[in-house]
Amino acid sequence: LASVRCLACASVRYPNELFFFFLWTNWILLKRAVIRMNGEKFRRFVRAPPRNYSVIIMFTALQPQRQCAVCRQADEEYQILANSWRYSSAFTNKVFFALVDFDEGADVFQMLSMNSAPTFINFPSKGKPKRADTYELQVRGFAAEQIARWVADRTDVHIRVIRPPNYAGPLMLGLLLALIGSLAYLRRNNLEFLYNKNVWAFSALCFVLIMTSGQMWNHIRGPPYAHKNPSTGQVSYIHGSSQAQFVAETHIVLLFNAAVTLGLVLLHEAATSNVDIGKRKIMCIAGIGLVVLFFSWLLSIFRAKYHGYPYSFLIS
Repeated sequence: LASVRCLACASVRYPNELFFFFLWTNWILLKRAVIRMNGEKFRRFVRAPPRNYSVIIMFTALQPQRQCAVCRQADEEYQILANSWRYSSAFTNKVFFALVDFDEGADVFQMLSMNSAPTFINFPSKGKPKRADTYELQVRGFAAEQIARWVADRTDVHIRVIRPPNYAGPLMLGLLLALIGSLAYLRRNNLEFLYNKNVWAFSALCFVLIMTSGQMWNHIRGPPYAHKNPSTGQVSYIHGSSQAQFVAETHIVLLFNAAVTLGLVLLHEAATSNVDIGKRKIMCIAGIGLVVLFFSWLLSIFRAKYHGYPYSFLIS
């Protein structure tokens, strides 16, 4: 308490010490890794110079009525990053993490002409934020490790991200291995299915579809599932740039690739199977329809992401 009184006195004598007082009482006394700010606190402690700190602020919309699932996912990663810094042995008062919720600071969103969330901005201790001080969320994703690299680039503060233990992955792997082992044990006297070409072909095809749809990119970059504009409420499932993607986009591409593959399989069966001619005609028509329709949709997605691509098929 004595230290708080000293800081309070200093805040009266020195205007820039008021920022020290506010942040330290939030971070040390209340042990908050992320400081919540409204419009008044933002103008008072971030916009008003002088400051000796860089402030990383996440602008978001976390209230349930906003229905921003991406905001909640990004907030979890942001909290992990802030806690990693707050409880790090290398912690200094050079960088602080803050949050402005749309419903608590709509005037801040209007002040900064901001119409999307979540958005991360670094407010440096000297000067105004530059273009690079706005985090490229749609390109880098919102994984704590990616944000930490950006923070290090903008502030020279290197944060080692420490995640809480997550046993879901090993548990699921253990259950999968137990399931496979149980099935093998139950069919121990009949393991011919292990030599079935169709089983291995289907497994390989599923693996190829998963990889070609961009799932590994999602695992590395951690992009949002989709993007919802908090002002209009419009949800985007396809990213407008060729340098990034949404998780929903990879699911759509996987579905379209699977449909094209199924169409090709039907065409092959129609040409080589020994079933009656009527069924072969149905398979042929269905195969052509699947290939034409879903390949057209795939091409339209490609055109939407690679602006200026000159070719299209059925759907422009």
